[in-house]
Amino acid sequence: MRRKALAASAPRGPEAGTAIACDRLVKIFSTDGVEVQALQGLELTVSRGDLVALVGASGSGKSTLLNILAGLDVPTAGTATVDGYDLLEMSAKERLRYRREAVGFVWQQTARNLLPFLTAAQNIALPMQLRGRARSAGRSAAGRSPAGRAGRAARVAELLEALDIADLAGRRPAELSGGQQQRVAIAVAMANDPAVLLADEPTGELDSDTGAAIFEAFRTVNRELGATVVIVTHDPLVAGEVRRTVAIRDGRTSSEVLRRTVTDEHGAESVSEREYVMLDRTGRVQLPRKFLEALGMEHRVAVDLAADRIEVRPDSAEV
Repeated sequence: MRRKALAASAPRGPEAGTAIACDRLVKIFSTDGVEVQALQGLELTVSRGDLVALVGASGSGKSTLLNILAGLDVPTAGTATVDGYDLLEMSAKERLRYRREAVGFVWQQTARNLLPFLTAAQNIALPMQLRGRARSAGRSAAGRSPAGRAGRAARVAELLEALDIADLAGRRPAELSGGQQQRVAIAVAMANDPAVLLADEPTGELDSDTGAAIFEAFRTVNRELGATVVIVTHDPLVAGEVRRTVAIRDGRTSSEVLRRTVTDEHGAESVSEREYVMLDRTGRVQLPRKFLEALGMEHRVAVDLAADRIEVRPDSAEV
C-alpha cells in the first residue's frame, strides 16, 4: 500500500556528500532572434550514491538540464557543479576530460551508444583507451597508462559480469537485441568509473519487460559499482522504482517524491511515498495543478501565517 502526503522543502546546500549541485541555473537559447529560457533559476541537489529520476512534460527543461550535467551544453548563468567540477568555468580541454572521466552518459537511441564495427568488449574498452592516450599526450615518456592493457581487460570483464552480459563480449551491436545493446551501453558509460551516470530516456525504445531489466542494470551500477545515477524518463514505472523522483516544470524543480520501504508489526513490507513542493531561494513554490484545480485557485490566493505552517487558500475578498 502506498501512502501519499504533501509538504514543503527548502533546497539543500552543497555538502561534502553532494554529487550534483545546481543553484539558480539559467539556460537561454536564441533561435532566429527569439530567446527561449529553457531553465529559469533551477535548483537541484543530488547526494553521492543516490538514484534519481527526473520527470516532466516535453519542453519542461529536463533534457536541457541533463545535457548541461553531461558537459554537452554550457549554462547561461547560475552555478552548477558535478563531482567538484564547475560546469560554468571549465575550458574546452577540461570539459573533454570531464566527459571522459567524471560522467558517463547513456542515450535513448541504442545506435548512438555503440560503434557498430566493434564487439561489446571492444566498445567497453574504447573509453579507457582514449583516456590513456589523452594522458599519454600530457606526460613524460617515462610514464605509463595508469590502467594498462591488463587493467583495461580486467575492468571490461568486471563490467560484463556485473551487468550479466559476459556471454555477449564477442558480439557486435547488430547481433544484440535492443535491451542487450543498452546493457552494453551502460557498461561503456561506466568504463572509466565515473562518479555520476546520466541516462536520457534509456528505456524509451524498449518494451516494458525489457525496460524493467534495463532499470535493474542501473540499480546494479548504483548499488554495486557506487555510481550516482540520474535518469530522465517519461515512464511512470521507472520513475516509481527510484527512491527519489524530481519533477521539473517551466524550467524549475517544482516537486519531488521520496520513497522508503516500511515494515509493519506483522513483518509485511510496503512502500511509503511523500511528495514535497520545492521552495527556492526567493521563496517561490510551484503548487501542483491538481491541487489548484480542486480548490479553484487562480490569479490570486490568500496566504496566512499560522503558528507552525503557512496556509494558502482561495481568495474570498470581494473587489
